[in-house]
Amino acid sequence: MKNFTKVVYFVSVLDLLFSGCQTGNHRANGSYELIKSQLKLLAVNFKVAKTLTTRKDVVTIRSLNSDGTLNLIPSKDWCSGFYAGSLWYGSILTGDTELQKLAVEFTTPLEQEKLNGKTHDMGFKMMCSYGQGYHLTKDSVYRDILIQSAKTLTKRFNEKVGAFRSWDHSKDKWQFPVIIDNMMNLELLFWASRQTGDQQYYNIAVKHAETTLANHFRADNSSYHVIDYDSITGKVLQKTTHQGFSDSSAWARGQAWGLYGYTMCYRETGIVSFLYQAEKIAAFILNHPNLPADKIPYWDFDAPEASVRPRDVSAAAITASALLELAQFSPSKKDFYIKSAETILKSLNKDYLSKPGENKGFLLGHSTGSYPQHVEVDVPINYADYYYLEALVRQNNFNHLKK
Repeated sequence: MKNFTKVVYFVSVLDLLFSGCQTGNHRANGSYELIKSQLKLLAVNFKVAKTLTTRKDVVTIRSLNSDGTLNLIPSKDWCSGFYAGSLWYGSILTGDTELQKLAVEFTTPLEQEKLNGKTHDMGFKMMCSYGQGYHLTKDSVYRDILIQSAKTLTKRFNEKVGAFRSWDHSKDKWQFPVIIDNMMNLELLFWASRQTGDQQYYNIAVKHAETTLANHFRADNSSYHVIDYDSITGKVLQKTTHQGFSDSSAWARGQAWGLYGYTMCYRETGIVSFLYQAEKIAAFILNHPNLPADKIPYWDFDAPEASVRPRDVSAAAITASALLELAQFSPSKKDFYIKSAETILKSLNKDYLSKPGENKGFLLGHSTGSYPQHVEVDVPINYADYYYLEALVRQNNFNHLKK
């Protein structure tokens, strides 16, 4: 298969890096006892909250509501896999077997999503849960669920557009919307291609990344949030935002998704244009004049100073994790990327990490989900915790290789 030599090389490197911290003996960043206790507390609080709701479909938690209660969600929610993924990562970092049992418990209810063709977020839901579980356990049941998930995701690909449809809602606003976030779901397809030998998964993942590269980015390498396409001709109809300050602004988490997505795509393919794009996005983020000194961005890089400008810790955590992977592929910029990621992690540990028992068990506070919709503003959110833990795992792996 095309590029599979590169793929095998990159995957073997990542497996070496990943295996370096499975012993749970490294304690370089933050309090691992805090991580362990908070993750367990969140499970306890979820189970209590579940007994108090009349909803029968909730399977996990997403964030805190404005009144401090847990925001409970069903498996179809795009965030349903992150807490399970945090538990898998927590078990790696701490060596705690109870966390791994909880990871299994919170992964299992997501199985039905393997057939949910109404969402593009299959990678978020299934790779963060079943994908992490399969990497650690090699459970063939997990593998089968992931392959079916990838099959289901392929149904959203439009050959004329050369991309996967993102949302099915708001059809009065967009004909065929593609959001920068969708780059994150391609990892599931690359994984399925390696597992099955089916080139189709690889080809359409690459095509989506190429289409996004061609249309999502401005001259300064910031990205639009939403590109709307004509589903018949593939023509770009409009370039807009949904969660950013304006159509022309740089929504912070969107930039992080792009950085992470193109870094991952280079790892999986060896296509140099993907590496260059990741480096360009990193430069935009890290050199931006509106990036605070602690490198925890405001929710949008272009949000005016006169307005309320909450930070977005989730964007910082995603960026830190992506930079630690990008450092592996960019020797000339390696030290800069690692130092930048370390600054982010130090800032998170110092000023944004929950105290014991705080935030119902979430690890990090002060994320911003969707400021324009007044949804999840300045609260803990599960994907911030997930990418924070992933960044700690990756940082530990670098420390392991130095020894």
